[in-house]
Amino acid sequence: MLDVYVGYDRDEIVAYHALCQSIIERSSRPVRFTPMALSALGPWFERERLPQQSTEFAFSRFLTPFLSGYSGWSLFMDCDMLVRADIAELFALADDRYAVMVCKHDYTPKTDVKFLHNAQTRYAKKNWSSVMLFNNARCGALTPQYVSTASGLELHQFKWLADEEEIGSLPLEWNWLVGEYPHSPDALNVHFTLGGPYFNDYADSDYADEWRGAYDRAMSARQD
Repeated sequence: MLDVYVGYDRDEIVAYHALCQSIIERSSRPVRFTPMALSALGPWFERERLPQQSTEFAFSRFLTPFLSGYSGWSLFMDCDMLVRADIAELFALADDRYAVMVCKHDYTPKTDVKFLHNAQTRYAKKNWSSVMLFNNARCGALTPQYVSTASGLELHQFKWLADEEEIGSLPLEWNWLVGEYPHSPDALNVHFTLGGPYFNDYADSDYADEWRGAYDRAMSARQD
């Protein structure tokens, strides 16, 4: 069973379902989805939303190891993504030498504003935490208390690890940043980080038609 935790935001509900559909259609192994919905995390997580926070799951994502019982490997993904390959291939990259594995982007955002007029913040390791393959047993520092009180930079810059050598690298194709990187037919998971095709301002983004196809299939039902 592949455990996939997906960010859930009430402003982007359609994104969650389209992403899950894209994973289901291509996965060669059973997948168990957990939506990181704040309404379900109340017993373990409570913190006020910050002005610079663009999604409801900006911090709760780091509860993934706790919710996994600090056992095995689990994947966290932002909801504004579309998987174009077998997610089992991503899990196959899990390497026990590391506590967490990410796509190590090295870029400066092109815009100052993104979806829903949110400010485009700039910081080291930008977007590293949008896809995280957790070696849960080695992420014991991510307790509910720590995740509820640590600063954004402490969490997103992986200050909870003893050493940066504990961060393994995943191919960038597993977190291809739409609008920041050029269109690539080899992208395995595309990330609509500036804004998904479900927002009018980003309806013509690269891979938008593929996303709409996944959404339509997720919403389909036989009529006979």
